[in-house]
Amino acid sequence: MSDSFSTDYRKYLDPKIISKLSNLELRARLVVEGFMVGLHRSPYHGFSIEFSQHRPYMQGDNLKDVDWKVYGKTEKYYIKQYEEETNLKSYIIIDTSKSMDFSSGRNISKLDYSLTLAAALSYLMIKQQDAVGLALYSEKINKLLPPKASKTYLQEILKQLSKVTSQEKTNTSVSLGEIAEKIKRRGLIIIISDFFDDVDPVIKSLKKFSYKKNEVIVFQILDPIERNFSFGKDAIFRDMETEAEITTQPYQIQKAYKQAMEEFTNKIKHECLNSNFDYNLIDTSTSFDTALFTYIQKRARLH
Repeated sequence: MSDSFSTDYRKYLDPKIISKLSNLELRARLVVEGFMVGLHRSPYHGFSIEFSQHRPYMQGDNLKDVDWKVYGKTEKYYIKQYEEETNLKSYIIIDTSKSMDFSSGRNISKLDYSLTLAAALSYLMIKQQDAVGLALYSEKINKLLPPKASKTYLQEILKQLSKVTSQEKTNTSVSLGEIAEKIKRRGLIIIISDFFDDVDPVIKSLKKFSYKKNEVIVFQILDPIERNFSFGKDAIFRDMETEAEITTQPYQIQKAYKQAMEEFTNKIKHECLNSNFDYNLIDTSTSFDTALFTYIQKRARLH
């Protein structure tokens, strides 16, 4: 990796900069490589991509399995893992409904953020020799690819992601329920959505993934203005799914809106945590490494 990349890696984790690249595979590669440089420079030095072949030493482990080269670099004891211990089957599930198309100011759309995050996660997983599958939904399941671990399969996933356009209304609860039924083998489930739907049925469907002992990461993706409602003048609001319109003065309803939004996100968070899901509220101005590190932590715990 070049010195200039090592110096500038942060920019490849910035959604505004990375979204200017039209090639999704290039986006994924730069995000992951920027993330890896960041890991090596972070307080988590030594907690890097190497964990796919290693896990921390635990009392009772055979000393002959300690990797002394890794110890020399990190001053921590790691045990070599065999390939069957490291492979993980994962599904990335993405909401592609019209509401995900929203963006404000110079921020990228929630859908663009989600697709780039999914591409980077897929790139990272297959680099780790993990199997990754893909599910796309809106009002119904639009695409379902089973998990595979080959580099050629990564091209198929990236091809599907690059073709995605927002469509139809949201039916998150039904779609997630149907996807949960179709997943037969336990693994890691990553769900990316704004969850703008009737909350109670959505939560009920989310919990179906835990019935099969899946590990679950939930990324709730929102635009910054959806969180703070900081419009400065009279505005016409249009529902992106029904096209219904309303004219209002945002400052008059900002307090009530923020309270309702907080209750909405807190309910999803609370229910996810009760089900031992990793819940992450991320807005589209957030650096991609925040989301990738959540995946890294989860994967490390699974081994």
